[in-house]
Amino acid sequence: MAKQERRGAGPSNSETDDLPKAKLTLANFKRSMRLFGYLGKHKWKFILGMFFLVGSAGVGLIFPMKSGQMLGYLAENTKPAPQVSGELMQIGLVLLIILLVQAAFSFGRVYLFAQVTENVLKALRQDTFKRLIQMPMSFFSKNQVAELSSRMATDITVISDAFTINIAELIRQTIVGVGGLILLICTTEWAITKWFLFIIPPLTVAAILFSKKIRKFSKTYQEKIAESNVVVGEALTGITNVKTFTNEEYEINKYDKISDTIREFGLKYGIFRGLFFSFVMVFVFGSIFFILWQMLFALKVDGTITAEDFGTFMMLSLFVAGSLGGLPEQIASIQRALGATDRVFELIDGDIENIEFLKDNVVAKQTKGEIEFNSVLFNYPSRPDFKVLNNVSFKANAGETVALVGSSGSGKTTIASLILRFYDPTGGSIVIDGIDSRSMSLTELRKKIALVPQDVILFAGTIKDNIAYGKPNATDAEIEEAARKANAYNFIESFPDKFATLVGERGIQLSGGQRQRIAIARAVLKDPSILILDEATSSLDSESEHLVQEALDKLMVGRTSIVIAHRLATIRNADKIVVLQNGAVQEVGPHQQLIQNENGLYHKLSKMQFELI
Repeated sequence: MAKQERRGAGPSNSETDDLPKAKLTLANFKRSMRLFGYLGKHKWKFILGMFFLVGSAGVGLIFPMKSGQMLGYLAENTKPAPQVSGELMQIGLVLLIILLVQAAFSFGRVYLFAQVTENVLKALRQDTFKRLIQMPMSFFSKNQVAELSSRMATDITVISDAFTINIAELIRQTIVGVGGLILLICTTEWAITKWFLFIIPPLTVAAILFSKKIRKFSKTYQEKIAESNVVVGEALTGITNVKTFTNEEYEINKYDKISDTIREFGLKYGIFRGLFFSFVMVFVFGSIFFILWQMLFALKVDGTITAEDFGTFMMLSLFVAGSLGGLPEQIASIQRALGATDRVFELIDGDIENIEFLKDNVVAKQTKGEIEFNSVLFNYPSRPDFKVLNNVSFKANAGETVALVGSSGSGKTTIASLILRFYDPTGGSIVIDGIDSRSMSLTELRKKIALVPQDVILFAGTIKDNIAYGKPNATDAEIEEAARKANAYNFIESFPDKFATLVGERGIQLSGGQRQRIAIARAVLKDPSILILDEATSSLDSESEHLVQEALDKLMVGRTSIVIAHRLATIRNADKIVVLQNGAVQEVGPHQQLIQNENGLYHKLSKMQFELI
């Protein structure tokens, strides 16, 4: 069966930093509020964490006020030393209490938000994967697996950062910034504070203009990052082909080219970010220095303010400037999180197959296995103008072996996909045991069908785990018996770790014949009514082919078997052969009948393979 086996890497810092950002709109916020539906029984922790957050920020504002008062006190006080010492001790004690309270609030906020975040993200990860794994095959034919896995990991990482860091920092910095401005207005002469208020409007306008430009570059940049992940995934997945064709240089050049593109966009993105932050720093801190100059003039020349006013203003202005200077980065992070939330919920809200989770993963009863195609038409959703199957009709009686024969692209694999209901026909019907397959439970149907593909994919884990994939609740005795029937028991027992032997990623530690026999053992354990074989022996050596074919012959007994034939010598004993050309049935019949028709397509294909007898 055709499969996409591309893999992607996990998220890097650059990926999470440069994800596409969503606009800060009410609609986006409403969609993102769905995340709070995952709070569940942890709502009280979130509310308490918010209380600690607001408390920490509020108490934090007292610190610069008291510090400023202390500086002014030291500058102006002319009292005797013992009295000064006592008053300084009082101020120092107040500052110490403030620091301890703020430390307690900060710890409580971080601890509670961490608990809330991990529980929310656990549920979000589970929901996302649960929906992703239930997506129809048409979804995976339109989306690259490497990009999906990379996107899922990266987006959830961004959401995690938003929950644990960015939202809290945005709220804290806003409280400190706005609260500090209010305190400045209330505690400082209007002639001085008015200058501070002139910072906000230009800064806001600049943030809006720059963020739009940055968002555009960021989106393109992340798309290029995703493309580079696909290149890496494909090269590593197909490393055997790369080395066989000595195409290392070709792959390096391909990756270098896309890396150059990423670099160009990254540099442009960096320029705009640099300009933005430079503007913020110059505008904010330049204004502060200007105001300090004005205050020093008022303090030393006019005498309109006191040293305590000066100290308080200086400390508050530093806190306010630091908070306002950090806001753009937090806003950008929130934008990334909004975009990530949208993409995650796109997966969660996508149309999925109607999969049922059966108790003990076992179907109620097996079918007889009769399959009938009635004038079936089909085209893939991505190519509605190209008919893959055109008026296909044939019948496989229960227990029969039916071989599908035809050149590449004739529709053999598509027929197998339709039987498994990876796709539904666009016309006609597929009837199984007298019932239209579209009206059958998808889970019940697939539980009755086993597939032994030509290119077997094993999961990283043990041999036992891979065999048990056909029946997850199987006993050790059942697994061993399945291995014996698949001619796999002897080679498994020859390994030091026997059934606990690790097969490696995609089963790379096993030979092709060994992987085939593990796949057959899976099918044996599943005990299906219908068996689909994508001719499993076509790429094996003679000894492995004999062992695999012997195991297949045992497996096919009493089952309806659909064999996708690549070599005609292997299907001469089939009860029925369906000959396909350009998606249409040309001939149907047993080998001896079809081979005698010298004008038939089967006769011609046999002659081409030098197998005419």
